[in-house]
Formats: sequence, C-alpha cells, structure tokens
Amino acid sequence: MRIWCDADACPRPVKEILYRAAERTSTQLTLVANQPLSIPRSRWVSMVQVPSGFDVADHHIIEQVTPDDLVITADIPLAAAVIDKGATAIDPRGELYTDANIRERLSVRDFMADLRGAGVQTGGPKGYGDREKQSFANSLDRWLAQRSS
Repeated sequence: MRIWCDADACPRPVKEILYRAAERTSTQLTLVANQPLSIPRSRWVSMVQVPSGFDVADHHIIEQVTPDDLVITADIPLAAAVIDKGATAIDPRGELYTDANIRERLSVRDFMADLRGAGVQTGGPKGYGDREKQSFANSLDRWLAQRSS
C-alpha cells in the first residue's frame, strides 16, 4: 500500500497532511513532480523527479500504481486512469473519485475546455481554505482506516 501524490500543483497544506499521515501510519508516500521539492527527512516519504513535459508525472504514477494504492490528484484524466487500474484517487479538496462519478467529471472537464477554447472566460478554481483542508484530511483518514482494519 502506497500513497502517490501528483505534487506539481498540489497545495502545500495537502502535502503537510500527507507527511504527517505517512509518519503516523507508517505508510509509504511518494511525491511525483517535474521539479525538485523540499520534503521532510523520513523513511516514509520520498520524491521522484520526472523530466519536464506534458503529463510525464501522470504517466509515471500510472505505470507504478497498484490496486492497493491511493493517488492524490486534481487531474481528472489521471484519476480516471488510476480508477481503471483498480486503485483509489482523491482530489486535494477531499472528493473521492469513483467509477460512478469519474466519467461525469471527464465530461465537465472537456466541456469547460471547449468553452475556454471558444474564448469564454470560465474563471479559475475556488480558493483553498480550512474547509477544503479538513475535507481532504477526513477523506484521507477514512481511506487509511479502511486499509488498517
């Protein structure tokens, strides 16, 4: 069982929650990014730096993930690939991606991309605050508790 983090765009509070959870539960955490990251010294936390390029980190995670693993990502196509491999994916806001909701998320993502391509201003993501941080921590704790029982 391992936790993978799509770390390039992952909010700092999420990484900090992951570091503490890895230590507390003795769970391997691997952050994957295309730039160097500062991570705590820990036998449970590691970092893989992949070359720059479109979806290089995503492809690395997809190649390595196993059905017992968890992936933290806001990337909908990566989450879909993780689910297809039988693993679990949670976004940094605490939403669990499932077979039931991932296709809808892909459709919405594609629709929004089409709007942006047509010049429509769609706005950016909502801010990341205490509510989102707590929701993520709760989702992570639920996943860890299910694995330890």
